Amino acid sequence: MPEKFLTAQWRNLLMANFEIDASVLRSYVPYGTELDEWNGKHYVSLVGFLFQDTRVIGLSVPFHRNFEEVNLRFYVRYKHAEGWRRGVVFVKEFVPKRMITMVANALYGEKYATLPMRHIWEDQDQQRMKVRYEWKSGEHWNHLEAIADKAATIVVPGTKEHFITEHYWGYAQLKGQQTFQYQVTHPSWRVHLVHEYSFNCDTEALYGSRFVDTFCQTPASVFLAEGSDIEVMKGKALI
Repeated sequence: MPEKFLTAQWRNLLMANFEIDASVLRSYVPYGTELDEWNGKHYVSLVGFLFQDTRVIGLSVPFHRNFEEVNLRFYVRYKHAEGWRRGVVFVKEFVPKRMITMVANALYGEKYATLPMRHIWEDQDQQRMKVRYEWKSGEHWNHLEAIADKAATIVVPGTKEHFITEHYWGYAQLKGQQTFQYQVTHPSWRVHLVHEYSFNCDTEALYGSRFVDTFCQTPASVFLAEGSDIEVMKGKALI
């Protein structure tokens, strides 16, 4: 069993999922992996959530336990001797803590950047709640927001929600043909039905012009996953 690098709780993962042409993603696909698909379609997900009680190799770092993250990710798979490993690749990840950015980029080959961020979780009434994540680019506050049921339900296997949430590996391209792989463990997440949503994103400035057309679409789905305790294992380069 790989050694734990990071433990935390991931809470209220708000996911806006967009269909995307595979040609947009191919240059981001790490060596040795291939694009994963659901019903013949490829997806990118804009995801906002909160880290809570974060610990690195068992240690709690002052002022770095609780913080927001917003990431743009897509889905790949890797043919291991034991079978397919389904994972995610991050186009970009935003956090408000510079130390998190430096550690993740240096040790995991990720694409973190540091921006001002904030969030709102509040009850709307007895049945519904609002979850909103914001990240600032220049003078502009971007946001991802939803009004969702407080009650969560089990994800049904075979659904789009199941495909999006059931990826337990991370892959990042290192130099040349070297790919970094790490495992993320957590139980299957329940999801909250979303009734209303909105998002505003300075797509070209944050992610590049190739994603502009994708973000001009209506999302294929938006849902809120309740989250859980998670463990990020120490990774290694694929041989």
